[in-house]
Amino acid sequence: MKALTFKQGIHPNYNKDLSKDKPLKNALRPEEVIIPIQQHIGAPLNLLVKKGDQVELGQKIADSESFVCAPIHASVSGKVKDIRKVTDPGGNIVRAVVIESSSEEEKMNSGLEKHENLDNLDASEIKNIVREAGIVGMGGAMFPTHVKMAVPEDKNVEYVILNGAECEPYLTVDHRIMVERPKSIIFGLNALIKAVDAQKGIIGIEENKMEAIESMQDASADYDNIEIAALETKYPQGGEKMLIEAILGREVPVGGLPLDVGVVVNNTSTAAAVADAVREGKPLIERSITITGRGIESPTNLIYRIGTKLSDLVEQAGGLKENAAKVITGGPMMGQAQKSLDIPAVKGTSGILVLSADEVDDFDPSPCINCAKCVDACPMFLMPTTLVNYAKNEMVEELEDYQVLNCIECGSCSYVCPSKIPLVHYLRLGKAQVMAKKREEN
Repeated sequence: MKALTFKQGIHPNYNKDLSKDKPLKNALRPEEVIIPIQQHIGAPLNLLVKKGDQVELGQKIADSESFVCAPIHASVSGKVKDIRKVTDPGGNIVRAVVIESSSEEEKMNSGLEKHENLDNLDASEIKNIVREAGIVGMGGAMFPTHVKMAVPEDKNVEYVILNGAECEPYLTVDHRIMVERPKSIIFGLNALIKAVDAQKGIIGIEENKMEAIESMQDASADYDNIEIAALETKYPQGGEKMLIEAILGREVPVGGLPLDVGVVVNNTSTAAAVADAVREGKPLIERSITITGRGIESPTNLIYRIGTKLSDLVEQAGGLKENAAKVITGGPMMGQAQKSLDIPAVKGTSGILVLSADEVDDFDPSPCINCAKCVDACPMFLMPTTLVNYAKNEMVEELEDYQVLNCIECGSCSYVCPSKIPLVHYLRLGKAQVMAKKREEN
């Protein structure tokens, strides 16, 4: 099987051996969960519970009539202890429902029916199940999945691509799901195919995950409409546009979406969540996570309840080593550094990475030497140093002309920069400047 890939990109140290062979295991049920009610890109939700209410596992606790949203469900049975503002892993201040977990046996109360056979469901029914289950993109973006499945009448979807690349260093949770739950992924993929009336499903997996490739090949052997594509191990192979280019040779236009080239892209964990919602009537109340790094005692892969505090999860991985110096939610390339472990893990939290002191440096950037390494690395063919200069000088028209909004913030440019300039920081600033101008014009 020839390994497919895209142009440019980088090859960081992947460090996946720390956890890739650790099977998924259920985390302990937390004594309390802190569930932010904004865990999606889109409209804010309205609370459906109040302090003092008793809630059951899977019960909807926040929702909105807006189309672009994803409802939130109780991840434990218990009592609503408080409703307060908290900091989420992205650094946002959001309202959250704090639930004190009951010691009694939990009973699922999602209101979702169970469907073992997709033949009994039409496309609209599948989309509605996904919506009511609160499923969002679990690769980190947290875009509502049912919105991605709502294909405009003037568009035609040929392929549903599942992202099993997991190109972010250290993280191994998607690898474990593909190894341990391949049939669930195939079921979820077929549900997505039916929902968008696609012709075929393709699962892209990097070639450093041969166990996952073989597992998915075995699970898909009886399905003529599903193909496994081996990808070169390269970052950011898992980006939507990179996947589409590598697998299909199609280029998503600047400012466009995968739909513009007949594709819908989802994560393998998202497909497994779709299967759980359809077959078990289970909303998105738990997900899998990799807890890893040289600053953690026992790297592992866990299945945790949404709203579990980072500190609880770290403790179940043996706790922090004495030399632990930095905690990141997600991976080292696109993750967020955290100042506290007293915050909740959410639907998009796929990893907790703990770096040791000898892996973390304080440094002052040097002047740009015009080496163009960032240009050679950028998978979107942008000119990072030029865009950074425009951002520093608030040259918004130039930022827009040079396509700063096409930046996917993958961090490849910062990784290769010999001057250690925080290029992504300035690119984000530039994107914010352009978006602010657009809001003013509208």
